[in-house]
Amino acid sequence: MLVDSHCHLDYPDFDGRIDEVRAQMAANQVTHALCISTTLEGFGKVRALAERYDNFFASVGVHPDSEQSGAVEVGELAGLAEHPRVLAIGETGLDYYRQTGDLEWQRERFRRHIRAARQAGKPLVIHTRDAADDTLRIMAEEGASEAGGVLHCFTETLAVARAALAMGFYISFSGIVTFKNATALKEVAREIPLERLLVETDSPYLAPVPHRGKANQPAWVKHVAEELARLRGVSLEAIAQATSDNFFRLFKPRDKVNC
Repeated sequence: MLVDSHCHLDYPDFDGRIDEVRAQMAANQVTHALCISTTLEGFGKVRALAERYDNFFASVGVHPDSEQSGAVEVGELAGLAEHPRVLAIGETGLDYYRQTGDLEWQRERFRRHIRAARQAGKPLVIHTRDAADDTLRIMAEEGASEAGGVLHCFTETLAVARAALAMGFYISFSGIVTFKNATALKEVAREIPLERLLVETDSPYLAPVPHRGKANQPAWVKHVAEELARLRGVSLEAIAQATSDNFFRLFKPRDKVNC
């Protein structure tokens, strides 16, 4: 079995297509998916997916690109995370690639997500792009290790990965690791301990080879797992079992229906 640890099934790309998505997941032995929140305004749709389908879970958080979402309160996040189908706080973090100027608002929001995760006792889903030093610094300053979590869609160096691993975090790879030009990332993927490895699609983005350029979907997390198996010289079954076990150990859903 496989688990897609990060997807955005609430996005318009999937409107009216959830039954098709779930059928494709089943055909590819993808048993579960974690639907990731990027705004509080859209959280209701994410939560509804997790409530309706027993193999979907949800997170709650505000993506670092969403400046228009305004202030995020620790208590509000922690309260929303009490829902039994909400497994994590995020997607949160820092992104200096798309955002410019004074980004202190982004760093403060990240701090509040970490505090909410610690208060709620839920792990973090962290996005970092062109901001690794500040991401790791704030994680350390705010005690992110107490909550744990994952650096999702990992594209950073092995040194960054090791720093996150030292704080108890997991590392998740997306379809990017299948890209021909992702040579450095492939080397990093070989080095992550198997017991800290996750796989994801980040659907509808970053479709893996051989579907690159198309709208991604959770079923295609199988291709990510296949590439990791090839890079590490192990079977697909070994990667599938380890990453699925890691998902349930990290996120601890109360209901593991269809596992």
